[in-house]
Formats: sequence, C-alpha cells, structure tokens
Amino acid sequence: MNDCIFYLSTCTTCQRILKEIRASQFPFELQDIKTMPLSPSQLDYLKKQCGSYEALFSRRSRQYIVLGLASKTLTEADYKQYLLAHYSFLKRPVVVWKGRVFVGSDKSTIAALKTAMEE
Repeated sequence: MNDCIFYLSTCTTCQRILKEIRASQFPFELQDIKTMPLSPSQLDYLKKQCGSYEALFSRRSRQYIVLGLASKTLTEADYKQYLLAHYSFLKRPVVVWKGRVFVGSDKSTIAALKTAMEE
C-alpha cells in the first residue's frame, strides 16, 4: 500500500493533524472515508499491520452509541463488519507511512508519526 491518509474531511481533528504533520508536503494519497469508504483489501492490510480490527475501531462513533454496541461483546468479525459498513467506525486519521500504520489522534501516536516522517 502506498503512503496514504484515511481521514474524514469534515473532522476538525483530522484537519488539524494534516496541517500539523504538513501532509501536503509529502506524497500522501488522501482518502476521505466518507466519500470513498475503505475497501475490504485496504481494511485487511491495515488489520495485518495493526494486529486486529479492534485496533482500528472507534468507540467514539455515534453509531456505536446508537446501535448499543457498548453492551455487546464484539468479535473480530463484528469489528470488520462494522468498519466496512460505516465510515464513522474507523478510528481516525489512519496514516500509512513507509509500511508503518499510525492509528488515531492521540498525542503519542502523532508524535511517533512525526518522528517516522523525519527519518
């Protein structure tokens, strides 16, 4: 997979992070997950790099609350199904840089990404 960023264009956190890492100065492919959802092969690649679908899953999604998923025990197959069904279940942004995957907006994740981009 090429260097890319899976993000939501209407998400202010994603917008802030794209500016912070100076994404426009690097050869990233940008994929707005609302207009171009993850494909099964993209999701499988990310899962392979991260170790699980759960690592990619956002419990902050409105859909998570609406569907009452907090009270359910989800399997890896469930996480995959939900990630493919609705863009909001993807923890974002997801950045693929030189074969490494950085998931989410935690400060430590963004710091690790910046360090990797400087190497």
